[in-house]
Amino acid sequence: MWRLPRAAVACEVCQSLVKHSSGIKGRLPLQKVHLVSRSIYHSRHPTLKLQRPHFRTSFQQFSSLTNLPLRKLKLSPVKYGYQPRRNFLPARLAARLLKLRYLILGSAVGGGYTAKKTFDQWKDMIPDLSDYKWIVPDIVWEIDEYIDLEKIKKALPNSEDLAKLAPDFDKIVESLSLLKDFFTTGSSGETTFRATDHGSESDKHYRKGLLGELILLQQQIQEHEEEARRAAGQYSTSYAQQKRKVSDKEKIDQLQEELLHTQLKYQRILERLEKENKELRKLVLQKDDKGIHHRKLKKSLIDMYSEVLDVLSDYDASYNTQDHLPRVVVVGDQSAGKTSVLEMIAQARIFPRGSGEMMTRSPVKVTLSEGPHHVALFKDSSREFDLTKEEDLAALRHEIELRMRKNVKEGCTVSPETISLNVKGPGLQRMVLVDLPGVINTVTAGMAPDTKETIFSMSKAYMQNPNAIILCIQDGSVDAERSIVTDLVSQMDPHGRRTIFVLTKVDLAEKNVASPSRIQQIIEGKLFPMKALGYFAVVTGKGNSSESIEAIREYEEEFFQNSKLLKASMLKAHQVTTRNLSLAVSDCFWKMVRESVEQQADSFKATRFNLETEWKNNYPRLRELDRNELFEKAKNEILDEVISLSQVTPKHWEEILQQSLWERVSTHVIENIYLPAAQTMNSGTFNTTVDIKLKQWTDKQLPNKAVEVAWETLQEEFSRFMTEPKGKEHDDIFDKLKEAVKEESIKRHKWNDFAEDSLRVIQHNALEDRSISDKQQWDAAIYFMEEALQARLKDTETAIENMVGPDWKKRWLYWKNRTQEQCVHNETKNELEKMLKCNEEHPAYLASDEITTVRKNLESRGVEVDPSLIKDTWHQVYRRHFLKTALNHCNLCRRGFYYYQRHFVDSELECNDVVLFWRIQRMLAITANTLRQQLTNTEVRRLEKNVKEVLEDFAEDGEKKVKLLTGKRVQLAEDLKKVREIQEKLDAFIEALHQEK
Repeated sequence: MWRLPRAAVACEVCQSLVKHSSGIKGRLPLQKVHLVSRSIYHSRHPTLKLQRPHFRTSFQQFSSLTNLPLRKLKLSPVKYGYQPRRNFLPARLAARLLKLRYLILGSAVGGGYTAKKTFDQWKDMIPDLSDYKWIVPDIVWEIDEYIDLEKIKKALPNSEDLAKLAPDFDKIVESLSLLKDFFTTGSSGETTFRATDHGSESDKHYRKGLLGELILLQQQIQEHEEEARRAAGQYSTSYAQQKRKVSDKEKIDQLQEELLHTQLKYQRILERLEKENKELRKLVLQKDDKGIHHRKLKKSLIDMYSEVLDVLSDYDASYNTQDHLPRVVVVGDQSAGKTSVLEMIAQARIFPRGSGEMMTRSPVKVTLSEGPHHVALFKDSSREFDLTKEEDLAALRHEIELRMRKNVKEGCTVSPETISLNVKGPGLQRMVLVDLPGVINTVTAGMAPDTKETIFSMSKAYMQNPNAIILCIQDGSVDAERSIVTDLVSQMDPHGRRTIFVLTKVDLAEKNVASPSRIQQIIEGKLFPMKALGYFAVVTGKGNSSESIEAIREYEEEFFQNSKLLKASMLKAHQVTTRNLSLAVSDCFWKMVRESVEQQADSFKATRFNLETEWKNNYPRLRELDRNELFEKAKNEILDEVISLSQVTPKHWEEILQQSLWERVSTHVIENIYLPAAQTMNSGTFNTTVDIKLKQWTDKQLPNKAVEVAWETLQEEFSRFMTEPKGKEHDDIFDKLKEAVKEESIKRHKWNDFAEDSLRVIQHNALEDRSISDKQQWDAAIYFMEEALQARLKDTETAIENMVGPDWKKRWLYWKNRTQEQCVHNETKNELEKMLKCNEEHPAYLASDEITTVRKNLESRGVEVDPSLIKDTWHQVYRRHFLKTALNHCNLCRRGFYYYQRHFVDSELECNDVVLFWRIQRMLAITANTLRQQLTNTEVRRLEKNVKEVLEDFAEDGEKKVKLLTGKRVQLAEDLKKVREIQEKLDAFIEALHQEK
């Protein structure tokens, strides 16, 4: 019975050992295969520390000793005499120690073997991650540069310290061996324990019984050891068989599920870190903004690069140097979702939208950069649009649409002119994207016939850049065979070294496509011959234009979490969401920039050297003035010439005004006033007719004619100053510009409306005056009258000569003849002159009987004439006769001033015609003086103001300047300026790029 308590104690020891040694917990690190890790370990996030995810798993608790039955120990009965009852403590201790050896050895052997098998099976179930090595960012492999691994290694306990914590199995075995030897006989045949009573016979029997019991106990221990080994082997075999029953599909599903949950877990951690990083960067940038007035604000790297691209966009692409700097070119079929992808990357709904209508009508260059506030602004405007406010977003979309429509010329649908837009905000990936019009297959109603070809040529021009990153957008909700852009991209980048393929509307594709593997074929590029650097699948909303960016992002993440495509490994985690796409495009963009920017800078250095050499050879003595500088120089010259108008003397103004005005009104004065009044029979009628005619003329025509004359005189003087050569200082390159400024200024200038009213009063008062105060004025009036009449007589003689042909001198000297018509006119003239000689006081008009008489006389000589020809000839003949008579009368009136003072009393001489011409002469002088005052006091200044306005308008009109300032010299200076500017900006950008590294 004493063996039962001992067996119970052994069971308790065994159970305690099993509890302490059966549970094994370990951490199995699993490398995170996610492209987003690039952003975590990116050099722009120095505050983030490297973290590697750990999967915590537990091995199944087991022991080979759990189900072993305890056998009862049966000792052979020993018969001996009376013995006092003793407590054999050493023997009991030895038995328990021997059983402890059995427990330890059995647990070590069975548990170790099973643990090794379980570890190997788990190791086989873990996928081979060597294929995903390229996804892990470079910083992981360069972790030793950021973390001192040697220091961590030294801090960890070494193998010797760990060995001290483990049980020393050698000492346990040695102790058990000593106990065994303690109870066995030695070489001398003496027992280990001797009885106190050496001579007692009962002691001998007792020692023999104890020795037998110990031997039997040793045999039982050996049997239990064998049973333990067999049980451990059976348990391991059954465990392995049970594990092998699990199908490969279940293993794959289990691993995929665990991998997906782990990725989503770390995706949430990443979002939290990015949000914290965004807030921190916003605080830092806001702190910088507070000190903007205290120090010079340093431009960001992407802003410097964007400025280089803006300058290059204005550069003449037909010249030797071309733009090969990287940018992300977004191409795709119409309504494929290009704009939506850009908005997700920019984190704002910034582009105009339309259902099925072409909205992108010209390229839009979007520069994304980090900033404290989410704002957008155009390159040529200082207005900032707050992208967090819906009112500003609507205004921005409207402004982009207006600029697109303004760029599109009449008769066209799209325009190659680029709209430059900068978008700043916390957490935006730095890059430059160009959104192009969608590629179309058919020209619809309302489009220009060449729209399709124009879009193709525009897309090819951007994609031909060997350093441009092509972001090819494909609509996943339509058949891939209907795509046009994939063929175009494969032509421009056949090897796919700079193409990133993006499949949009994947949610609709998964819902509508019968075979999900077709989407996988599209993503992997197996459905069409286009190759790409990377393939991505994104969701850009549910089709509702009022959705916010945050709502779209949440919907996208929720979709991919439950997507069969991701669970079935048709899509990898790093190939989905616009967030991963943005990070991948940004990394690719900056990699391409670093590889190509220095080569482009060297190309511009060579171009600059060639242009400078060409200038020195062709224009060695001229400064390098570009078009804007030449315009400023011409502007100063034109303004100086306008100021020169104020330096014209009053005498010169009055002389040219008086002469021009008389040339304009002389015909009216002679034909409509003087000649009709001279036909009267007495002086009273003459003066009355003159007064009436002058009054009518002054009220209706004279002031307007005077203003026209003054305005024409101002134009002539202004043109004379503008076109007058300046000798050696004259530069003919400004001639076209000066002529255009003169014409536009004259077109805009209008004379003061109140000038005619004041001028009418002055002219009327001048013509009312008939009092000639002295002989000098009288003689001046006679001289003025003679000049006017002689000029009219000369014109009349010329008209008669043209009518009748050359006279006999010219016919003999120059061998000229008269025509038949001229001969008829000559005969008619001779007949009419005979009539005048008979009656020198003949009136100005022929009577009908006189016309008949002349016609019959001519017919009698064989000359057939028409009455109208007789009248026309009479008009010129009588006019010459009248002018000659008037000139003779002028000579008579030279001595008539005395009779004039006496009002021609007691004198047959009447010189009222002289008084008329004096009144006209005086009116001309007063009018010229009045117009001169208006010119110098008002109109010259107004003209100068108009010239300044025209120059300002021309300065803002680049096309006008290009049209007016042309030539090889101007173009060469323009190229030199732009190449220098580009090179300087590129050098500054490269320096900043090296500093960021």
